[in-house]
Amino acid sequence: MTNIIKDYFNNFDFDIKVTKNARFMDQKVTPDVMCMIADCVLNFIETKNDENIKFSSTDIWKHEYSNTNIKEIFGKTDVSNKKAKNEYDKFFQQPLKALAYAKILKEEKQGNKIYFTVLNLDILEYIAIKERNTLNFLDIYLKKVLEDSHIWHLFENFFINNTKDNFTSLKSEYEKFIILHTPINGETEVRRIFTKVLNPLAFKRQKRGTSGGFFSKDIISNDVLMYNRKNWRDITKNKSETREEYEIRAKLEVQQSKDAYVKYTINKATNIVRKLHSSISEIQDDLAIGEATQVHHIFMKSDYPQIESYIENLILLTATQHNTKAHPNNNTRVINKDYQLLCLLAKSDSIEKYYNTYSKEDFLFVLKIGLNEEFSNNIEFGELKEKLITLYNVA
Repeated sequence: MTNIIKDYFNNFDFDIKVTKNARFMDQKVTPDVMCMIADCVLNFIETKNDENIKFSSTDIWKHEYSNTNIKEIFGKTDVSNKKAKNEYDKFFQQPLKALAYAKILKEEKQGNKIYFTVLNLDILEYIAIKERNTLNFLDIYLKKVLEDSHIWHLFENFFINNTKDNFTSLKSEYEKFIILHTPINGETEVRRIFTKVLNPLAFKRQKRGTSGGFFSKDIISNDVLMYNRKNWRDITKNKSETREEYEIRAKLEVQQSKDAYVKYTINKATNIVRKLHSSISEIQDDLAIGEATQVHHIFMKSDYPQIESYIENLILLTATQHNTKAHPNNNTRVINKDYQLLCLLAKSDSIEKYYNTYSKEDFLFVLKIGLNEEFSNNIEFGELKEKLITLYNVA
């Protein structure tokens, strides 16, 4: 998919000097937020049964699917709360406008309202699958913007010589460039957006970036990039609460958010697998009769929560396959190891066939967790299947 995105971007010039737009990225444009907004857009147009439908940011944040998940995962108030309007405007509109700058969406103004339509459904679907995909997209996109604007060399030099002095130089040159070529309102806004530009690029290159406006002490980690990384100490204590009451409530809120996120990602992954395979079982055996309705965890989520939301750990089966083979006698606490091997072999075929949706790298990670076995990233699918057969026969 990386090459497809790059080839698509080659059709466009993202030069900031030409667009005069400093907000090709923005404060709310984080991998987790963009991933979810992309998913919300897809759900909205699927509900409307119209890939070409025009929509505003308000249409998306008032969509029931968006409202439910954003509230539960990000701790936002209900969309009907008028006090939250300004926050929701930014939360939804900033990622949508970034996707429009990237030509994944088309943006047009009608009166005082901005409307969007989907220009590239395949890339939008890729972004919506998982945050890692969104990060890959952002890395390609940001580099293209900076290259087209003829300032990529500033970032490249910083990554080669990842020092405090070079950070100061990069930050200063970037600020001058943006203020000179766009109507952005002062250094404060530029600096806030600079963080969102630099850190995803630094993360992908395993370099230090920026934290609190300064050169970061550590290499940028995944959690630093995310919007939803709250822990219980980030929650404000009410004046009427005792310290003990506050800690209980705050920890409960954080846990509820984490549980909601897990539920959302599993449901999303399940829907992706169902949609991709069009109700046809991925295992074509004598029980693959009729509609495939069951999405089965190859490695049980109760035993392997680390990979419970990976689409590479999910396989579409018929009810008979699921209830008599995958789980003998419909005992969902038991896995048939022989059938698990068949599931992995079939999943390997699916991943090879639908390589733009699935990730071979993620499948190998699923195998690492589920089988406690390392496989080279360069392994061919044929060799991988042979090794799986050998492993299960030995076991």
